[in-house]
Amino acid sequence: MQTVLSTVLPDVPQAAGIWLALLAVAAIVVAALIVRPDLFRSVFGERISEAAMPTSLELAEEAREQARYAQEVEVASSRAAATADRRRAEWLAVQEQVEEAWQAYEAAEEDVRRLAVAAALPLPRTAQTPAEYADRERWLHRAALDAQGRKEITVEQLNDILGHRGWDPRRHPVEQELLLRRLVRDNLRTRQRAAREREQAAWQAAELAAAAARSLRDEAYVATCPTPEPQSSLSIVGLTAPETTRELSTTGRPAEVTREIPPAARGRAAVPAY
Repeated sequence: MQTVLSTVLPDVPQAAGIWLALLAVAAIVVAALIVRPDLFRSVFGERISEAAMPTSLELAEEAREQARYAQEVEVASSRAAATADRRRAEWLAVQEQVEEAWQAYEAAEEDVRRLAVAAALPLPRTAQTPAEYADRERWLHRAALDAQGRKEITVEQLNDILGHRGWDPRRHPVEQELLLRRLVRDNLRTRQRAAREREQAAWQAAELAAAAARSLRDEAYVATCPTPEPQSSLSIVGLTAPETTRELSTTGRPAEVTREIPPAARGRAAVPAY
């Protein structure tokens, strides 16, 4: 027993000194963290941030992907703009057709009103002979052929007139012309309505194409000029504390840089040209 104690006791003061030295170093480090925490925090934060940052190869690959995406979006935006221009040109052309069809219908309606007034007057009496009926029939056939030549009546309607299906060639030419003008007016009204429907469909297609072109144009702008990325979660935790703080002015708001987008006007004429 005395031998073991004689072996251990000489080393006790040396071990105690080592432990006291370690405790003193730990106390100094803790005191430094309490008094100046920014010294160690900035060092640790920078090292962790550097470890979390992507490598140069990753940055280069990301840059290539971003450039490729921006190029694809730019091409799609150009094609969408060309499509919007084509749709707008088609809409304008159909709009002109609607105007022409309406003017033709108005002229036919005026002819019907004029002939209706003339037919209300007493018709001149003529001899009801085979020659008179033959003249009336020839006049009806010639008027129908002229109307079909002007595309005012269809081929089926011309065949009905020539075949006397629903048409009496013995009527007076004034009455025949009134009936023929009414048929032409009804045809022109049907064409005007059909042109109006085509115009509405072309307008909707132009609106959709314009909206798609605007969307792709904005997407191309964002892809070409990307916004700065938000801070990582490491900086949010507060590993790197800022040295100074900036006070916002209470008298005014910071100026915001925004892209001016013209407001879309109401109505059919609001389809923009690209």
